[in-house]
Amino acid sequence: MTKTVAIVTGASQGIGRATAVRLAQDFSALVLVARNRTKLEEAASAVREAGSEALVIDLDLAEPTAAATVVQQTLSAFGRIDALVNIAGAVPGLDIFQMTDEQWHAGLELKLHGARRLTVQAWDALKASRGAVVFMSGNAAVTPKAAAAAVGAINACIEALAKAFAERGIVDDVQVNSVSPGAVMTDRRTAMLEKAAEAKKIDIAEAKQGFLNQAGITRFGTAEEIADVVAFAVSPAAHWMTGTVLRMDGGEVRSV
Repeated sequence: MTKTVAIVTGASQGIGRATAVRLAQDFSALVLVARNRTKLEEAASAVREAGSEALVIDLDLAEPTAAATVVQQTLSAFGRIDALVNIAGAVPGLDIFQMTDEQWHAGLELKLHGARRLTVQAWDALKASRGAVVFMSGNAAVTPKAAAAAVGAINACIEALAKAFAERGIVDDVQVNSVSPGAVMTDRRTAMLEKAAEAKKIDIAEAKQGFLNQAGITRFGTAEEIADVVAFAVSPAAHWMTGTVLRMDGGEVRSV
């Protein structure tokens, strides 16, 4: 039986980890990429328990040579790439007047350029397998706010980049889409809500409810729900879908 291989970046925690574990149901091998070796090994154990092989690659995708290393190690271990899921890259949620050039550069290098370089490096292998690519953006791409300017700007860049790759993918038979989550309850969001609660001198429950009220939604999403969307996006059932932004946000963004 032919082995199928998916690369997931940002796989050490949050949506990335949930996606890797979910894809273990559909792919016989997962390549987990992130900076934290300890957390990656924990994610790899969960992937193996779910029935798939796991290769751990701990490096920083902001480094220009990292993408080539990931592809080389993947092909050396498994000989093919069927799916690439670009999730790595937590952008600082800072005010437009507070973010420094260094912080802008760091956010762009990891989330945008790291994903771009890895997709370019993996492209020939994806062409050979008629594979799929997913980029991870977020609602801020269409609802940018001054209080978190880089989040919106970089996510908008991600969606544009995905559409550009998708145009080339039509010719090369590589399916490319982006997934745009809304407010998902991860460790990072918990930390943000705790910071907001402290600043407003309220408890965390009030901070959570206040966010939900402001967003006009009834609950936070889960990492596993986003992982299910990604799993569909890289599945044979979605092969004719390309250049699309798949939004899962509980109805937060109301636009056509």
